[in-house]
Amino acid sequence: MRRLGSVQRKLPCAFVTQPYKVLATEIISHKALDADIYSAIPTEKVDGTCCYVTTYKGQPYLWARLDRKPNKVAEKRFKNFLHSKQNPKDFFWNVEEDFKPVPECWIPAKEIEQLNGNPVPDENGHIPGWVPVEKNNKQYCWHSSVVNYELEIALVLKLHADDPGLLEISAVPLTDLLEQTLELIGTNINGNPYGLGSKKHPLHLLTPHGAFQIRSLPTVRHSELLSWFEGCREGKIEGIVWHCNDGCLIKVHRHHLGLRWPIPDPYMNSKPVLVNMNLNKCGITFDTRCLFNHFSKIDNQKFSRLKDIIIEV
Repeated sequence: MRRLGSVQRKLPCAFVTQPYKVLATEIISHKALDADIYSAIPTEKVDGTCCYVTTYKGQPYLWARLDRKPNKVAEKRFKNFLHSKQNPKDFFWNVEEDFKPVPECWIPAKEIEQLNGNPVPDENGHIPGWVPVEKNNKQYCWHSSVVNYELEIALVLKLHADDPGLLEISAVPLTDLLEQTLELIGTNINGNPYGLGSKKHPLHLLTPHGAFQIRSLPTVRHSELLSWFEGCREGKIEGIVWHCNDGCLIKVHRHHLGLRWPIPDPYMNSKPVLVNMNLNKCGITFDTRCLFNHFSKIDNQKFSRLKDIIIEV
């Protein structure tokens, strides 16, 4: 099977959407048809914040999503242009003057188009990009809680290699995640739809994009997908991302079909989870307050569901 990854920009919807609305029509979009969505691999769209692993200061680092956005003057000019119902691709941007400053270490997402050496803004007027997650940066404290740069490892949630019905939390070498995008989920991310941890003892994890393949998805038809989301246990997810043969990713969100999210009992909480830190190095000591220390104490333990993992640090 081909390796699944994530595009680093806003994903197109599988269906044509109504103007100025998020609801999908019953017509499959040209982008989805051109990418041959019918032969694509469907995966669960996980509700978190996007991250990226690449090199920084000579070692593998976790990077947080940071889109470069236009300043007030440029944003107003862009909105007026859109209100005139013109194609956003025809809008002229002066990247050096129209956008708010970003940290010097900021980099644009890989797949962003370049023009005269400058990244081209997307249809929303944003330039998707990344900033490295420094150890003591309070703005990204939840990101930094899932990585240890001294040991170059990350806390990752994925399916168990030998049992697709079992989730696994493990310490994965950052080198194994290089050039991959992942989703950070947990207590303080997007309202915590999966019920991880608590306010007193927050819990966060990384999950690679494309990690949860959907096995029982019906045909890509509006009515059948709607029935699947509403009536199938596996359909209790935020959405679907199709990984197409040409590398394109196509999505559909529950909101596109008029369904609510979050929901009380998401599919991710229906599976047991095994803690498998696999830290066989001698003499490893962690800060007593960090997540790696906690998971080391419950290594090889199995829980009925993610919600049952209680952090006591």
